Parts: sequence; C-alpha cells; structure tokens
Amino acid sequence: MSGLSAENLGLKGIANVYHNLSYDELLEHELNNKEGTLASSGAMMIDTGKFTGRSPKDKYFVQQSPSQEHISWGDINKPVAAEIFDELYADVTEYLSGKDIYVTDGYAGSSEKIQKSVRFITEFAWQSHFVKNMFIRPEDAQVENFSPDFRVYTASHLSNEKWEKHGLNSEVFVIFNIEKNVAIIGGTQYAGEMKKGIFTMMNYWLPLQGILSMHCSANVGKKGDVALFFGLSGTGKTTLSTDAERELIGDDEHGWDDEGVFNFEGGCYAKTIDLSSASEPEIHAAIRRNALLENVVANAAGEVDFSDVSKTQNTRVSYPIDHIDNHRASLKAGIPRNIIFLSCDAFGVLPPVSKLTKEQAMYYFLSGYTAKVAGTERGIIEPVTAFSACFGEPFFPLHPTVYAQILGDKMEAHGVNAFLVNTGWVGGGYGVGKRMSIKGTRACINAILDGSINNSEFETVPFFQLHAPKTLAGVETQLLNPRNAWDDKASYDETAANLAGLFIKNFKKYTDGGSSFDFTKAGPQL
Repeated sequence: MSGLSAENLGLKGIANVYHNLSYDELLEHELNNKEGTLASSGAMMIDTGKFTGRSPKDKYFVQQSPSQEHISWGDINKPVAAEIFDELYADVTEYLSGKDIYVTDGYAGSSEKIQKSVRFITEFAWQSHFVKNMFIRPEDAQVENFSPDFRVYTASHLSNEKWEKHGLNSEVFVIFNIEKNVAIIGGTQYAGEMKKGIFTMMNYWLPLQGILSMHCSANVGKKGDVALFFGLSGTGKTTLSTDAERELIGDDEHGWDDEGVFNFEGGCYAKTIDLSSASEPEIHAAIRRNALLENVVANAAGEVDFSDVSKTQNTRVSYPIDHIDNHRASLKAGIPRNIIFLSCDAFGVLPPVSKLTKEQAMYYFLSGYTAKVAGTERGIIEPVTAFSACFGEPFFPLHPTVYAQILGDKMEAHGVNAFLVNTGWVGGGYGVGKRMSIKGTRACINAILDGSINNSEFETVPFFQLHAPKTLAGVETQLLNPRNAWDDKASYDETAANLAGLFIKNFKKYTDGGSSFDFTKAGPQL
C-alpha cells in the first residue's frame, strides 16, 4: 500500500493504491487479477487487447505557448486545443478515481544533469510491471523524496466517445500537455505508448539544451570505444547491439552531451518474432523471471512458440537491462567512435556495408530508410519503402533538421565514423534474393568496430554513390557490391534507379524553400 493521497495523484478519490511494488508483488497481483500467465521460462505473458502496437495517428500536443513555437506541426505532431485536453483530462481522472490503481515512479535519463522523474498512474499490474522494466528504477533512498517532473495517466478502457466532435482521429487518445507536464492515454492498453511518450518528451526537452536525443541502441568495447546503432523496427537495432564481446549501454533511446552517450531507460524492449537461442542468445536468455512477454503464443506447459504470429507480428518482450549479463551498469559511456545506420533493404540494391562521408551521413540520417515486406503489416503484399527522419520521426516533436544539425556538429567536432549497413536482401529483391544472414551482418559490424574495414579497398556503388569494401572477412565477396550479386544486371539497374528516385523525391522536403540542409549531392544520383 502507499501513503499517496487522492490529492497527490490528482484524483477525486482512491480505493487501494499500489505504489512501487516489487517484482514479486507485481507477479502476485498479475496472477490474482488474471492479467496473465507464466511462461515456462518464468516470464509473465500478457495480451495487450485490441491494440498490439502504438496508435501514432492518435497522438497530439496541446497547442499553446511557448511549446507551440518549437513543435514541428503536421501529420505526425498534431495539435489539439487546451479545452479539449482539459475535458479529456477530467474524464481520465474521473475514470481512475475510486479504483484500485498502480503507481510507479521512475527516471528517464541516466545523466543526472538532465534526468527527469516520471510518475505513471495505471489500472493494471502488468502495465506497472512494464514501466518498472523500462525506466530507471529509483534507489530506496530516492523513493521517499520522489517528486515527479512529469506524470502519465493511462486509462486503458476509457474510450473517447466524443472524438468526432473533438475533431480527433478515433476514440483512442495520447495527448501531451508540455506546459502542465502531464500526458493522458485512453482507449488502448498498449504499454509502448508510455515508453515512447516519455521518449517523445525527452526529444522535446534535450535539443533545446543543445543535447542530441537519439532513437538508437549503443554499446561499448573493452577499450572504451562506443558505437551507436540507428534503425527502424525490424532492422536489427536491438539484436546487433547486444553483443557478448561488448557492454550494452542500451537498446533504444539515448542522449549525447559533451561527456558522451547516456541511456534514457533502465530496460530493453525487443521484438521476439522468430527468436531463438542460436541466433540471439543474449536476448533469449533474458526472457526469465521479471521479464514481460506481450502477445506471444504458448502451449499448456507455457512453452512459447516465437514463430507463431497469429496474434500479431509485433510480439515483444520487456526486461530490466541487468538481464543482459554484459550490460553497462552506469548506463552511459564516452563519445562515440562509430555510428551505424541500419536499413532493411527489401529491394536488394544497397550494399551489405558502406562507409559514409559526413555529408552522406547527414543525408541518410534525414532519410531514415528501410523497407516493409509482406506480413509485417496488414495489406502489404510486396515490399514498400519507408522513410522516417532520424530513424524515428514519429517520436521527434521538433523539426528533423534540428536533430540532424546537432548530429553533424558532434560528428565533425569528434571525428566520428559513419556507416550504412543493409540487413535486408542481397542477390535480388524480396522473393528472388535472400536476406543477409545475421552471421554475415555481424561480420560487417565486427569489421567496423575493430577498425579492420578501414583497411579495405573501396569501390563506388552505382546510383547511390556509396563506398563499399571490395573484400571483407566473413562476407562473400560477390555480395559486397550488390550489382555483382544479381544474375540479371539490367534488372538490378532498373530496381536501383527506382529506389534512388524515391530517395530523391523524399529528400525534396529538406531542400525546397532554401533549406540549409541541401545534401542532395551526397545522396543517390540519376
């Protein structure tokens, strides 16, 4: 039980408040509430209901000063009137009042200089479990004097029946009031809204202080060499940064200040589709007691079939970062030496690895390219391109060039290397070629991290002007220049030209209107 009052929580009344429960207590509540069942590994298994992913079209910011002057308004960062927020805030607090609720406190940011204290108010024990996994857990001495900088209210079963009158997208709502330091979530159980909601706020706060916020994973070698891995979902960001030979700083969200890189979180959130102990041993081993599995399928004995996607392709697991044996205890390290952009190119025209100039790094960072293939989303039957600025545009409230400018400045100041790695198809596109093996991609990553790739002789790949090594240990030589791996060279040229054209079309939004970010010469040419 908790000493928190209704007034402390902004509610009209409360029944039982379960505040900062231990993992054992959360497990007991989850089982007693019939919120989930145990897997044979000891992890808790829950279903997130109707929504098995985020609802990006239902995310809004209250349009008010001074934040409205900083936000890049559009289809991603949509405005909502303060009056509508106030009405829905009243609905949420009314809905949660009088109920048993779970309150969890955590920190975002392992750097004490920028650390934000966040209080989450939820109605399910498993959502409290998720938050406990994902954020930095306060020490016992910190709990007593915890004062939240920001609050998140999650009312999963409260739908907004007035959404059409309000001019919103649906009955689901995820709304941030920056001036009041509060977010409200309704109509969805999906806990990833809370995780990415705080990430979104960090992406608002930090760049205004000159600190780069990044959607990337990070690790550090025995010699202190730090690597950043940028990539959209499905490109291997979590998998490739989890390396038995390197300490994991974090798998998803980081900041970069004058001292170096620091994790925003205290846990990891990994996709589990086709997970196996052979291909991803560290992540597989992390699925044990205190881990939380979402929307997986298991037999009566609790044995999970990670290949079963009958509920969703987006099966996931959250776990405390200390479930990875070689994690970085401080959750921070020094200035990066290497930046790696990951793209799953389903068209098979990008090389497995290429070295980028600073200008090319800026171009591909702002492009944020990957491809979606059949089965990843409803309605997709053949590969489609996906461009997401900064490799995470839905989570960045400011204009993408704000983040790109800080990245470029830091790369130049510290002489950071940048590479583009294709974790997608080689020897042909989806349905013709084959996907690059994790072993082959690991060989590319290892060559970057140990510096041996810099000893290679490079050649320029047609259309994209990318510099690919002619030979690399652990990778078939004919795959390194993608055109060489295609049987039908004319088909390669046609496919590559088409993708290059899509890059050029997408990048026009950064050059129209006299933008200073005219890196078109560093991008594909036709």
